Amino acid sequence: MRHGEAGWHTIDQQRELTDAGRTATGRVVHQIAESPWRPREIWCSSLIRARQTAAIASEILNCRVTEKTFLTPDDDPGLCLDALLEESPATRLLIVSHMPLVGALSTLLVDGHRQGIPFMTSQAVGLELPVVGPGCADLKVQFLP
Repeated sequence: MRHGEAGWHTIDQQRELTDAGRTATGRVVHQIAESPWRPREIWCSSLIRARQTAAIASEILNCRVTEKTFLTPDDDPGLCLDALLEESPATRLLIVSHMPLVGALSTLLVDGHRQGIPFMTSQAVGLELPVVGPGCADLKVQFLP
């Protein structure tokens, strides 16, 4: 999931969700909650807008949130893949991050490359990942604001 719409700030890491971003995030997370893709755990970036998005999701989904250092906008999606391999979550996981990382991670998991696809703010996708590895996921569903 990409974080919700964020306002402007001179320091990128300090950007907070707008009211519209909070509303759109809530709509998307409610869609996820009513779907078979409801997660049991949330990983999020340490940046404020992602933490705020994850907090909204956590409240609606009743999941714990864990901040991960490798989920900021320009991080290598391979770091997230490595963490998935190491931690091997057997449960449904919601990852809340930023562009371009969410797009690059999605294409790494689905197609085995890092070119990336665009994500709107608050957009989420459901991937089925029977085996953790590049090109091993199937895109099953999109959740749009």
